[in-house]
Amino acid sequence: MSAPTWMLDRANHDDIPQLVTLLELLFAIEQDFSADPERQRAGLQGVIDSPLGHIAVARDAAGKAIAMCSAQLVMSTAEGRPSAWIEDVVVDPAHQSCGVGRAVLQAALDWAANHGASRAQLLADLDNAPALAFYQHLGWQATRLGARRLALTPLKA
Repeated sequence: MSAPTWMLDRANHDDIPQLVTLLELLFAIEQDFSADPERQRAGLQGVIDSPLGHIAVARDAAGKAIAMCSAQLVMSTAEGRPSAWIEDVVVDPAHQSCGVGRAVLQAALDWAANHGASRAQLLADLDNAPALAFYQHLGWQATRLGARRLALTPLKA
């Protein structure tokens, strides 16, 4: 097996434009979200700046971001410890099927475990068969929990 042609790192502010491009790829296939570069920039900056967040990024030999995965810690009342919320697992199509997706996901999980998380969870688009197969192959278990969402409006002061 040959050595990877990419390297893993923690994302920083300089990566944000390339990460926005990766998110555009992801949101083009997700049914619940759509690309909005300004929102994605703000969200990425928030995760990068948060001590409770981490974005694992893989860069090619030229330094271009080719894959990413974000993790954020939340307190689990079920576990009595932090849990990791995994989002934004995306790999540039030219670099798929070479282990880079698994690597960025594992880097995010390692960060979460090293920060006290005892469990990780994620959402995957139910129509994204390749993603569902990827997670199943890696041992992720389906749950009986269904996701729901609600848009919130800030209260006026």
